[in-house]
Amino acid sequence: MNPPEFVIVIIAMVFIFSIVKHKMGIPSRSMREMRGDAPVDGPETLRLREEVQELKERIKVLERITVEKENSLAKEIESLRDR
Repeated sequence: MNPPEFVIVIIAMVFIFSIVKHKMGIPSRSMREMRGDAPVDGPETLRLREEVQELKERIKVLERITVEKENSLAKEIESLRDR
């Protein structure tokens, strides 16, 4: 096989594989992803980020309440043992 035929075969293979990939529904990477740029956040993404932040704050509060209850319970048990 001479070099021009080899190049044509490679181009044909890339073309066929890209068609198969498209038919299978495999997404191709965009130029933005290849450069490493951060994705642009839409309004839904921003709303979800705010909701996650609120939920994290609520979890912190619940953890603090739980730890305080455990400490007070441990103190009560120790005071009953001392009697």
